[in-house]
Amino acid sequence: MTHNPIRPWRNIERRKSRQIHVGSVPVGGDAPISVQTMTNTVTTDIKGTIAQVTAAAEAGADIVRVSVPDEASAKALKEIVRESPVPIVADIHFHFRRGIEAAEAGAACLRINPGNIGDEKRVREVIAAARDHGCSMRIGVNAGSLEKHLLEKYGEPCPEAMVESGLEHIRILEDNDFHEFKISVKASDVFLAAAAYQQLAEATDAPIHLGITEAGGLTSGTIKSAIGMGNLLWMGIGDTIRVSLSADPVEEVKVGYEILKSLGLRHRGVNIISCPSCARQGFDVIKTVEALETRLEHIKTPMSLSIIGCVVNGPGEALMTDVGFTGGGAGSGMVYLAGKASHKMSNDQMIDHIVEEVEKRAATIEAEAQAAE
Repeated sequence: MTHNPIRPWRNIERRKSRQIHVGSVPVGGDAPISVQTMTNTVTTDIKGTIAQVTAAAEAGADIVRVSVPDEASAKALKEIVRESPVPIVADIHFHFRRGIEAAEAGAACLRINPGNIGDEKRVREVIAAARDHGCSMRIGVNAGSLEKHLLEKYGEPCPEAMVESGLEHIRILEDNDFHEFKISVKASDVFLAAAAYQQLAEATDAPIHLGITEAGGLTSGTIKSAIGMGNLLWMGIGDTIRVSLSADPVEEVKVGYEILKSLGLRHRGVNIISCPSCARQGFDVIKTVEALETRLEHIKTPMSLSIIGCVVNGPGEALMTDVGFTGGGAGSGMVYLAGKASHKMSNDQMIDHIVEEVEKRAATIEAEAQAAE
């Protein structure tokens, strides 16, 4: 009931990539698509950064990236790594020595930008540090910071320039017998990013880190990310994702999961199916869904809940969900359990009752899963 039944037209065949590890998290191969975010605190604010990492992890982040712009941040990273419940990626720009220091501090992965990390000699030093300390690496190509020689060659940021940049750095890593790396080719332009990722997917078997960079605020950035990443994921491209929003990192994690859940690629928490409401609604659908989203945030078990205002689509939607509520008349509606009409419930007691039914259903699903093991 929790998952949609398999249909040929619903199946996504993921691109075959080799697998690496970011700390304890496998990326690529047959591993689940991992969800990442990045802190926006000052890294030397150790307490604040750890709090943000922890909040992101509680929201479901598998990996969290932390910027390391200076030596003080590299020193702070050691304590952040020690306290973090998830692997930490060190974000490195301009100063290759920060990459070395981050590896020594215990970062699980080093993100380097080919456009600003320096010459091949400096990259080799970062590779050596990553190998010595068990780090993986991410080649993070960005349309806004391409190498000068590629801009001169192509005239402007374009998919070909971005992919060439990435492949040049893949060659450096592989020439140094380093293969624990993933790669991204991000742009704020959805068309540019999508085209670059499609070309990259054909040019390498490295795991791909997916993202639309600098996507914007919560609403606009969510839409751009859903369109750009959603289409690529639908094509089977992408092994780990980061939604870039000018918002709380927790919101990035939530949006990332919603994108994956909509494509059936990850299942976590309650998937609420609700109507936009209209004059037929038997209760205030919008306020009810807002309340339930908050009240059910603690549920991590994958399951589905339908909240429909009237009987036009309500019973049909409830047939396909774990728990459902359909508005009726006279101040009450019908509660559905496991796709079947179960009992009526008054509107004024409905929210508390639905939370209780969802919690019971989640406990049942978890018990069944443990028994199966």
